[in-house]
Amino acid sequence: MAIMAMKGLSVRSANIADLRNHLTKYLREVRAGEEIVVRDRQRPIAKIVPLTVDDDSADDAALVASGFMRRAQRPLRAAFWRTRRAAVTVRSAVAAVSDEREDR
Repeated sequence: MAIMAMKGLSVRSANIADLRNHLTKYLREVRAGEEIVVRDRQRPIAKIVPLTVDDDSADDAALVASGFMRRAQRPLRAAFWRTRRAAVTVRSAVAAVSDEREDR
């Protein structure tokens, strides 16, 4: 593992084979704030940097990263919050569910 000086910062670097063999160790270092430069035959090809999340929980960031959630492109309009819901009584909701279950 070599140390490279980039823009006055100390950055770790690793060859692909070493990264593959010690991935958990390198990811632990990235979580701690380190940056890792990935090299292919001593030539830098990529950089692994810590993910910074602004005002989001780690769970939200994980959902976005896995593709199960998207971030909003713009805030909801104020009118969205004023939209009235349909008036459904508990009795009519229970009756609808009961009817649906009887049809099966």
